[in-house]
Amino acid sequence: MDASSLFNVQDKVVLVTGGAKGIGRMISEGYVTNGARVYISSRDSAACEQAVGELNALGKGTAYAIPADLYKAADVKRLAEEISKHETKLHVIVNNAGSNWAAPYDEYPSAAWSRVLTLNLHHVFDLTRLVTPLLEKAALHDDPARIINIGSIDGIKISAHETFAYGASKAGLHHLSRHLANHLGKRNITSNSIACGAFETKMMAATLQKFGNEIRDSIPLGRIGEPCDIAGTCLFLSSRAGAYVNGATIRVDGGRSLAPKL
Repeated sequence: MDASSLFNVQDKVVLVTGGAKGIGRMISEGYVTNGARVYISSRDSAACEQAVGELNALGKGTAYAIPADLYKAADVKRLAEEISKHETKLHVIVNNAGSNWAAPYDEYPSAAWSRVLTLNLHHVFDLTRLVTPLLEKAALHDDPARIINIGSIDGIKISAHETFAYGASKAGLHHLSRHLANHLGKRNITSNSIACGAFETKMMAATLQKFGNEIRDSIPLGRIGEPCDIAGTCLFLSSRAGAYVNGATIRVDGGRSLAPKL
């Protein structure tokens, strides 16, 4: 029961959507530096190739790029097919690709709902369903295959920003994770979600620049999330240490979603 065995992901095959930038890049690095074989997907093919080059230079594990625009149903199908061409089994899928849309309530466009829910929720289900046969082939009784859905504390608490579709999509993703946990647990596949708080990403850059001090003050731990925080949580969920965790939503936010306001 030593730590090296409990948290081992050596040689596991992992797919990380949106894995070239931001939180996805942090997660991808965590897997590669611990010996996993990681497939990174992003609609930005140049960013994919750059990330793969940087990750492979770290050694131990390996990274591969499969560019795909997961807004498009055809690309969701193609990504699943490409993984099947290269691998006979998939141990972990991390559904991280996502988008946001902020606009005043009285002007909030219908198109925002279609775009955000398609990527953040609808196509998460579609891609997961398509790779389920590969997950089943990797699944063992005491080491199940894993689905990790990257959610947000905005799916738990109400955001101060007018990001109506985003918060609803992440709340839906947390519940979808639980639904999948119940259905796929019988096939030795676990499903969990991570409700992320503030991390230094492109999506959060403008917010942190404008409200960084206020956000830090609202977090009981007094800091913004760091790469090891999210990577470590994914490693836990993907290893023997997290093999009995199913249907959980883990808040990785420094306690911000619990902080009371007067």
